[in-house]
Amino acid sequence: MNLQHERIAGLCAQLKLDRVGSDWSMLAQNAANADASHADFLEQVLLSEREAREERKRQTLTKMVSLPSIKTLEQYDFGFASGAPRAQIQELAGLAFIERAENVVLLGPSGVCKTHIAGALAYRATQAGIKTRFTTAADLRCNWPRPGSRTG
Repeated sequence: MNLQHERIAGLCAQLKLDRVGSDWSMLAQNAANADASHADFLEQVLLSEREAREERKRQTLTKMVSLPSIKTLEQYDFGFASGAPRAQIQELAGLAFIERAENVVLLGPSGVCKTHIAGALAYRATQAGIKTRFTTAADLRCNWPRPGSRTG
């Protein structure tokens, strides 16, 4: 590594540009091979950093939501749970209820994959960059304040 590469690595570390620090040399070589302009090179560097930050955010949000396991709506078997209204679930998958500040409560007998649907919606929200909370009815009941207990 030459002196200039070391200075660039140091600046990237100071500015917390992790992806730029690791990718700039390869991106510069690609730009040179493609005879790209300085602006094209800079755009690729910035896009690379943005992509890395968005991916880190999705990973962090996914960890914070504490899902029992990662499930997706694409994995859900609508044939298994005939009572699950496909149209409603697909509408929820668009996440518009979040923009409207609405809560979603899934009710039904045991074994109809309510947790799968709720987890899949929570996971989809985290992948959209939305901070999400996932809980089950049992967890809600366990964490609910007892009568006479002080909260706050």
